[in-house]
Amino acid sequence: MTMSGAKMFKISLQEARAKGVPEGASHAGYEFFAPLDDTGHIDLETWKVERASCFVHRLDHNAVVERGLLVHRAGGVGGATWAFDYEAGVTDDEEQGYRFGAHAFVAGE
Repeated sequence: MTMSGAKMFKISLQEARAKGVPEGASHAGYEFFAPLDDTGHIDLETWKVERASCFVHRLDHNAVVERGLLVHRAGGVGGATWAFDYEAGVTDDEEQGYRFGAHAFVAGE
């Protein structure tokens, strides 16, 4: 349990369908830790306190190929964007989380 009542969760995502990968790629994806509120949304206030614990692993064939942190940046849809940052101080290595601010993360989804 964290300060606001949000809990830390391990979230696993598989690579989604895209041009050149019409079925997605079950062997590639991400695992990251984030505080979720009771509705399954990332809790910004808890993230501010727990940000050092909000890490991400980019996976390929079940092996970690990159490590980083879940970050919150100004700009983007709704005024802010969640992203995976693999190297502090370098912004061209970041991967934005598609609608992470509005998305509810639900077990089994």
